[in-house]
Amino acid sequence: MSGGVVISWDGAYLVDGVRTPFVDYNGALASVSPIDLGIKVGREAVKKSGIDANEIGTVICGSVAQTSFDAYMLPRHIGLYSGAPIAAPAHLVQRVCGTGIEILSQAADAVSFGRAEVALCVGTESMSRNPVAAYTHRSGFRMGQIEFKDFLWESLLDTAAGSTMGQTAEKLAIQYQLTREEVDAFASRSFDRAITANERGFFSAEIVPVKTETFERDGFAPRGIKLAKGMTAEADTHVKPSPVETLAKIPPAFDGVQTGGNSSAIVDGAAAGIVASGEYVKRHNLKPMARIAACASFGVQPEVMGIGPVPAIRLVLERAGLKLSEVDRIEINEAFAAQTMACARELGLDEEKLNVNGGAIAMYAYDEDRLIDGCARARRGL
Repeated sequence: MSGGVVISWDGAYLVDGVRTPFVDYNGALASVSPIDLGIKVGREAVKKSGIDANEIGTVICGSVAQTSFDAYMLPRHIGLYSGAPIAAPAHLVQRVCGTGIEILSQAADAVSFGRAEVALCVGTESMSRNPVAAYTHRSGFRMGQIEFKDFLWESLLDTAAGSTMGQTAEKLAIQYQLTREEVDAFASRSFDRAITANERGFFSAEIVPVKTETFERDGFAPRGIKLAKGMTAEADTHVKPSPVETLAKIPPAFDGVQTGGNSSAIVDGAAAGIVASGEYVKRHNLKPMARIAACASFGVQPEVMGIGPVPAIRLVLERAGLKLSEVDRIEINEAFAAQTMACARELGLDEEKLNVNGGAIAMYAYDEDRLIDGCARARRGL
């Protein structure tokens, strides 16, 4: 296969990880800076892993939208207030929906190539704090030309292709002959699977409740999370029963099959993981969740950006020496139901293996790059 970027590793391990609940737009976490959400999960991931924070060699963070005035310092502050050494550098990653997987990929690079033994990885986003912005008023306002726009809405438009993200999904729906009924059925199944996973406690080990608290580090100003009085965030709020009959009543969002009910949720939240080298894991007798085997990224036409997982999956399987039939669990981002279904049909994959615990439609905006490890299995039974 020509094109794309792919790499594999022998000695990179995901030691442990946590996340906040994913809370609906303008919900309990709406006023919280993504930096503070990132600090919360960073601290909790370090604690859960049992690793001494002083041994963190690098901090790699991701946040697509700048939703606080100190956004430039996001990775550095997350590292500092999570307990990383002053000498541990921090940097920000941005690969849009693939940012989270790119963070893990760069961490695997760092620990495999000897740049660090332990990496703190954090992805954090506040959809609620996306700004209403103006980019052309630095020199003042001209009569009749005061223009502020909703960044969250406008950022969905790819100006090169002249298409919004939703419109790219509609193009795939036409190309793969997907009906509204099929798309709604896929979305309903995502909700059902997430509900079932939640009921059996699948998410309980990874979710850390968020409450009002202060983060301190000697020599630095305290910062923290402040929620409304008496409020906490303890569970995903978007997961709810969504039968096909209910989804069918929601009007189209882009003049096609996609609606607000069968598209990814708009939520606030953060997640963190600890990646360590094989030598470090062995030396400290750790029991990691999984080995990070390989990662691939692949560019496609912007007008059908959602088909990107297909060549990426093929490329990473080729590098890992695996067939798709040999992989037991597959995650593909449910940015839009039609987009995910198009990927599944193009790959010819068994949908019983796909997003078995629900996906972004039910819970959150997940990552579109794919990381497949056919050898490792998470402790949770993946």
